[in-house]
Amino acid sequence: MVGPGTAAAATTACTVDYSTNDWGSGFTANVKINNLGTTAVNGWTLTYTYTGNQTLSGTGWNGTWSQSGKNVTVTNPAWATSIGAGQSVTAGANFAYSGGNAAPTSFALNGLACTGTGPTPSGSPSASASPSTSVPPSASASPSSSASPSSSASPSSSASPTAGTGAPSLHVSGTSLVNEAGTPVTLHGVNRSGTEFMCVQGYGFFDGPVDAAAIAAIKSWHANAVRVPLNEDCWIGTGNVKPEYAGANYRAAIKGWVDALRNAGLTPIVEMHWSRGQYTGNSSGCSDVNATCQKPMPGANAVPFWRSVADTFNDTDQVVFDLFNEPYPDRSESSTTQGWLCWRDGGSACPGIPYQVSGFQTLVNTVRATGAENVIMLGGLAYSNDLGQWLTYRPTDPTGNLVAAWHVYNFNTCSSVSCFDSTLAPVAAEVPLVAGEIGENTCSHGFIDQVMAWLDARKLGYLGWTWNTWDCSSGPSLISDYDGTATTFGAGLRDHLRAIG
Repeated sequence: MVGPGTAAAATTACTVDYSTNDWGSGFTANVKINNLGTTAVNGWTLTYTYTGNQTLSGTGWNGTWSQSGKNVTVTNPAWATSIGAGQSVTAGANFAYSGGNAAPTSFALNGLACTGTGPTPSGSPSASASPSTSVPPSASASPSSSASPSSSASPSSSASPTAGTGAPSLHVSGTSLVNEAGTPVTLHGVNRSGTEFMCVQGYGFFDGPVDAAAIAAIKSWHANAVRVPLNEDCWIGTGNVKPEYAGANYRAAIKGWVDALRNAGLTPIVEMHWSRGQYTGNSSGCSDVNATCQKPMPGANAVPFWRSVADTFNDTDQVVFDLFNEPYPDRSESSTTQGWLCWRDGGSACPGIPYQVSGFQTLVNTVRATGAENVIMLGGLAYSNDLGQWLTYRPTDPTGNLVAAWHVYNFNTCSSVSCFDSTLAPVAAEVPLVAGEIGENTCSHGFIDQVMAWLDARKLGYLGWTWNTWDCSSGPSLISDYDGTATTFGAGLRDHLRAIG
């Protein structure tokens, strides 16, 4: 890390914090522009100069990056043109270099030296700017793609949205999720896969673009929520993950993506998707101890993971926590009852799982101990398809902000209206229920049409799997292009969301 650089002349009320993550042959540069003036800067261009052979790699993020010789220019992105009075924006890009990597010593904002003193540039409107948006870089999904490291702005660099902007602040009221005004909010949206596997496989952070256009495409379907799957090893930064995609770099990329979603009015649902723990029993997804597949239950690292996630997002109740993607202790334990005990209590209640299990009561306690009151979603047994005893075994929560999470596909056991009526309806009569994943493997939408109709009748939310350009004949994929072009399967969700507003 290097310290902030400053200019020699004092003409603009701003400072620039410059920091790097350097791996020897390349580095990530983050520039945080701080507007210390009393008025907003609407439309911004930052310029600075390197003294070595640092060369821009890729397109960067949170701004339009370019380089001419040793001179670097960063221009505001279309979705974040303003820097409000007293606010900051952060942009980043990757560079290659050899030899020395000295930090730049001067910066200019809109052509004026940026040192922290002097008047705000003339012509800047006095209207307050919207909070800065942090969008991390995209990474190619192809295994053959370059594995050059990429990162996003540090978690502390993004301003929290002001009241009344961005995604709604949520809490539980009776059987509904409601916003700060007490108005019910029904979550309709998509899952955005990639952040659970790209990092641990060594390819980057994201499978496809996560820029303003990508967000606009999701919103064009009238979605109001995006589920963001996380990888436990990448978040914590264990040794099996490439350093450039692990720990602080991964956390910053996720923070940037989540902030961009919520600033755009989309409710982010962050969830532990792949976790650590060696399991080779019934329905094992892999024999690897690392977070490279779906495990039956969260392991010991889930406690520090959720403590860190809660600390990262406990300043905003716009973010929903989904504690574990798809539990299946019913496959590892001797009975369904024992599976539910394992689900809630972990530890010795899970004799069929060889690693130390963190039960959901422990994880709820972990999140609440940080002071975070964010809404928490909890999926049931059978890969979140079985909610039959969810009410009996639900953890206690001092905030009352628990939501039942349900996943359903055409090949699941509970995939008929009669099952919905007998097992889901009683749960939805007592707590909010959100279908975190709905889908079918037929590349059509007849099944989800039936699911959505049942959920709509009860004002229950749902999110389609998945907003990725995969072959929908081999699994549920909503789009064939990140501009929002729908597959035959995805067209069912898209047309339905547009129809209901």
